[in-house]
Amino acid sequence: MAKKTASRSAAKTAVKKKWSGLGAGAKKSSAKSSARKTIKSKGRVTAAKKSVPKAATKAASKARPKQRVAISHHREEDFKADGLRAYAKYRDLGISAASHGLAQAHVIRLRGPCNPDEVSKLHFHDVEFQMVYVLKGWVKTYMEGEGETLMREGSAWTQPPRIRHMILDYSDDVELLEVILPAEFKTVELKA
Repeated sequence: MAKKTASRSAAKTAVKKKWSGLGAGAKKSSAKSSARKTIKSKGRVTAAKKSVPKAATKAASKARPKQRVAISHHREEDFKADGLRAYAKYRDLGISAASHGLAQAHVIRLRGPCNPDEVSKLHFHDVEFQMVYVLKGWVKTYMEGEGETLMREGSAWTQPPRIRHMILDYSDDVELLEVILPAEFKTVELKA
């Protein structure tokens, strides 16, 4: 018990020194090291984080124009039938323009009632990241490797790059929030 108390105390001291600017050079380095060892021994940290060189950070920030703030307020007239699917209306949240194409986000309303002949088509998106959150209603999906899943209000999921998936059914009032990287991507429909 005395060992645990001593190691916790050492870890707390190391953290205080790190964040308060106390200790320098070798003292700071050894404090970080002992704090990492203490935490690691409790199974909370599996590996030390590697730092990114400043040159790489500067190069990445120069590759894209500076992002700007995007503010979007709910307005019914912002829902447009000009998106990927004819059975859906999309409300663009302005993320693509603000991030210069880094990402896009929109609220999707699927128009009911669901017509499986139109909706249930196996496809994938050539994206780096895709996340969907159910704001209202429910949607039943199929994802390769996962099978059929019923997503309800408050459910969220990611779709890894190029995963085959489709919508099977949905409620008449379903609304989804979708975030995708990059903003422009290709969708490929497949034969079932």
